[in-house]
Amino acid sequence: MTARGLPVVVIVTVLWAAAVVAAVLVRPLLPVDETRYLAVAWEMWQRGDFIVPYLNGEPYSHKPPLLFWAMQAGWALFGVNDWWPRLVAPLFGLAALLGTRHLGTQLWPDRPGLGSTAAALTLGALFWALFTTMTMFDMLHAAFAVSGVTGLVLAARGRAVPGFLVLGLSIGLGVLGKGPAILVHLLPAALAAPLWAPRLGWSGGWGRWYAGVAAGVALGAAIGLAWALPAAAAGGEAYRDAILWGQSAGRMVDSFAHGRPFWWFAAILPVMVLPWTVWPAAWRAVRAEGRGMRADGGVRLCLVWFAAAFLAFSAISGKQPHYLLPEFPALALVVARALTAASARDGGFWRAADHLVPAVFFVTVAAVIAGAFHFDLKPSWATSVGDARLWPLAAVAAAVLVFLRLFAGTAASRTAAVCGLSVVLVVAVHLTLRPLMAESHDFRPFSQTLKRFEDQGFDFVTFGKYHGQFQFLGRLTRPFGVVDGPAELDRWLKDHPKAMIVALHETLPAGPEPEAVTRFRSRVIGVWRADRYPARADRLKKQD
Repeated sequence: MTARGLPVVVIVTVLWAAAVVAAVLVRPLLPVDETRYLAVAWEMWQRGDFIVPYLNGEPYSHKPPLLFWAMQAGWALFGVNDWWPRLVAPLFGLAALLGTRHLGTQLWPDRPGLGSTAAALTLGALFWALFTTMTMFDMLHAAFAVSGVTGLVLAARGRAVPGFLVLGLSIGLGVLGKGPAILVHLLPAALAAPLWAPRLGWSGGWGRWYAGVAAGVALGAAIGLAWALPAAAAGGEAYRDAILWGQSAGRMVDSFAHGRPFWWFAAILPVMVLPWTVWPAAWRAVRAEGRGMRADGGVRLCLVWFAAAFLAFSAISGKQPHYLLPEFPALALVVARALTAASARDGGFWRAADHLVPAVFFVTVAAVIAGAFHFDLKPSWATSVGDARLWPLAAVAAAVLVFLRLFAGTAASRTAAVCGLSVVLVVAVHLTLRPLMAESHDFRPFSQTLKRFEDQGFDFVTFGKYHGQFQFLGRLTRPFGVVDGPAELDRWLKDHPKAMIVALHETLPAGPEPEAVTRFRSRVIGVWRADRYPARADRLKKQD
């Protein structure tokens, strides 16, 4: 399907590229997650160890290596740079969008434009549009969830061997991408095949089906274990326990981080899928077509895909909003099915409110953000608000007029128009917040200062915990020492007499000035020569 001569899939790809390029050019790497993941890839690169991920000299068990491998593959081709690793996760997001379009055509080949509508619905969700620009792991799972479900559809359509092969590869790569949670996204739909597969043409018997599923899971496990077993042997006992059991069990039973109540996802999901939750066309289509879609095998498959993961992640103690990103395509496909059916059935389906409500929504969001700047409603630590560029938010209002007049007609083109406004808003927010992000989250200048000291032979030590936030940005080659208090610091310094102390404070302490300072949100980070760190300098003076 096209909009003003351009295929909607091309429009969606261009919109994805606009969001990602704006983020790479405007936003610094965000501490502590993005900086940490690039630090792990950098340390693996430095070590030449592509089996065990490392962070600050210790095996890093929190994530498997596929994202890090992809970063290093780009470095092998282009040399070590900043831009390639920031494109890796977004490229998986693009693969998920294109895969969603392909899955839509596989599920409903008689409904042209449905796949493109689903891709636009997925990217148009503001949370997805923002998150697809970030260096995180969930876009990998989204891509492999979509490919795994596509494998199930292939199998149900009668191509069992290639279908279950795709399922197994998706599970295996998903395990390497973010761990065994990929099974939460894929296994329920595979096991619930009697609910949906016969309506897509499956007639091969359930023994054969479940044998294929078992073979797919076994293939996926073999792919994952092909890395995990050598890594467990090389990384030591603690690392082995963590990657084979500790991380998944910890999140399932009693999360060591992000513990939230059962109902939390239900509360935040309507916000995560904005603007579609306030788009009248989507609600009207689902209400009009809902009864007729109950017997649709594709709809049933997507609902099982979404509902099973939603309930599973709600039951797990640790919850983060991005855990549900791999289920956005499932919701998008159901809504796209309703939109295309309603639009085709009734030539007068589209109404003025379908343009007016998105326009009001985006202008309102832009106005609220601009108003926050105008009335100085900013974080207490932000000083550069006066330098914020508010013109990008004004551009959102102009974009409303352009996009909603440019696209009309099909469900895919109208959905692409609203998707375009989501991307414009994400880009505008990046441009507007650039001064604040540079003030509070850009560790590059500080990291490069640390590199100059490292080149002079200095070691670094910090307190409590170090997330590697300076390693890649400064291209540092030696790990930080980490200590818990003055006594441990003194012992560490005996072994590292030429050292500098990196410390986080609410405000800079009185005493000798640090060699360099950076900001992180409301706090400051400084680096001092060991004998000039205020707390230690005072203590040494008293001892003298």
